[in-house]
Amino acid sequence: MKVSDVMTKGAEIARPDETLQQIARRMVSEDIGFMPVGDDDHLVGMITDRDIVIRAVAEGRDARTPVREIMTKDIKYCFEDEDMDHVVQNMGDIQVRRLPVVNRDKRLVGVVSLADGALKDSSEQAGIALSGIVLPAHAA
Repeated sequence: MKVSDVMTKGAEIARPDETLQQIARRMVSEDIGFMPVGDDDHLVGMITDRDIVIRAVAEGRDARTPVREIMTKDIKYCFEDEDMDHVVQNMGDIQVRRLPVVNRDKRLVGVVSLADGALKDSSEQAGIALSGIVLPAHAA
């Protein structure tokens, strides 16, 4: 099965100049904890609810802090035409639960999660990948 068969299309995109408060409110209203950050459909980073807590709140940053100051700039992604089993394995190896999905022109087309893999493809592969993700960093 291909990533495009299981991914969520039309992902919410954060802009680098949006504030943490704006993004947190969007995350609450959409019931999501992850957003690609981009200019139009070009990825420039990623932001998670955990980033907001660990990199902003814990450091005493203001709610008006721009996303660009705390987003993850090391972008991990997959291609929409990749095999889902390969992507799920890679997610376990790099210890992430979600990835932006791009086309071969590297334009954002969606988001894929381990849950997508478990629900729509291979729950066994997703379980194996998840077991690699939930290990504490000092145990790996």
